[in-house]
Amino acid sequence: MISPTLLQPPAHLSPSACIQISQQAPAFLQSHTRTVLPYPLSVFSSGETQEIWQAYETLLLACLRTGDDKSASQCLERLVERFGEKNERVQALRGLYDEATAQDEAALQKVLEGYEETLKEQPTNMPIRKRRIALLQSMERPTDAMTALVGLLDTSPTDAEAWSELADLYLAQGSYSQAIYCLEEVLLVTPNAWNVHARLAEVLYLSSTASDSPGNALKGLSESMRRFCRSIELCNDYLRGYYGLKLTTTHLLDTLSKVPSKPATATSDPVFGELAPPSLASIQRLNELATAKLAEIVRRNTAGEKGWDGYEMAEVIAARELLDRDTLSIQR
Repeated sequence: MISPTLLQPPAHLSPSACIQISQQAPAFLQSHTRTVLPYPLSVFSSGETQEIWQAYETLLLACLRTGDDKSASQCLERLVERFGEKNERVQALRGLYDEATAQDEAALQKVLEGYEETLKEQPTNMPIRKRRIALLQSMERPTDAMTALVGLLDTSPTDAEAWSELADLYLAQGSYSQAIYCLEEVLLVTPNAWNVHARLAEVLYLSSTASDSPGNALKGLSESMRRFCRSIELCNDYLRGYYGLKLTTTHLLDTLSKVPSKPATATSDPVFGELAPPSLASIQRLNELATAKLAEIVRRNTAGEKGWDGYEMAEVIAARELLDRDTLSIQR
């Protein structure tokens, strides 16, 4: 019987979960015998399930994260025996293992060269292309990583993950307009991803606060507010969305209160284009909604109510601090 924790998506495992899983590696490897037949005859071996190989991959990644290189190597060997050296996923896992066990920059450069050699023979090997990009990022070569991502997207323009990675790289360089464009491309592929709507809203907020033009700043804040609204429309209890909505509406209220004349109420505006700026009354109602919902999430999460315990502790603390700042500003 395979433990349910071994079947969890490896990318979403917490550090504590990784430690618990990696501790299961010796017992799991001992209880599951090696495949006797070589690949491709191993494909016809009886007594195996898809869950077993998912467990091997999860163990491999968990062991690499916790420094158990020996167990990780054994998991990798089992996967190679089952699927063969030329399997693209196995090639990417081997590359990940080589990266994790590299002792210095020279070793990482050797791994990178290995990726490039593989891509000369298999230019459409997407797992290796993505590993190469990840390695370039870890080697602090963002320009090369962006170039590689652009090349990947030329051949796979609907890869939402690649667009998201490119957005993060542009954002790290302070290129807000390019990051916004990339996140808009992500939403073309995944229009109902509430977390991407919130991420786009965050970048719009950062762009507006960095703008020297009052008109552009107001436009960016308004669009950021609308994106946060969309995120909580898609996910009613999304803390990050309510946090952003509270932040943007507070900023908008402060900004619009300093404008001598009220924003135009027409559906078209020379600065805003097709969307006119929101009214003060609408912004105030949204601010009150965000405040009430954040307070409810913080209160119920702190009380340990069932169904309200899935939030990250850091996000709950940040929400409480935001509400406390709002309370202090009212008291003053």
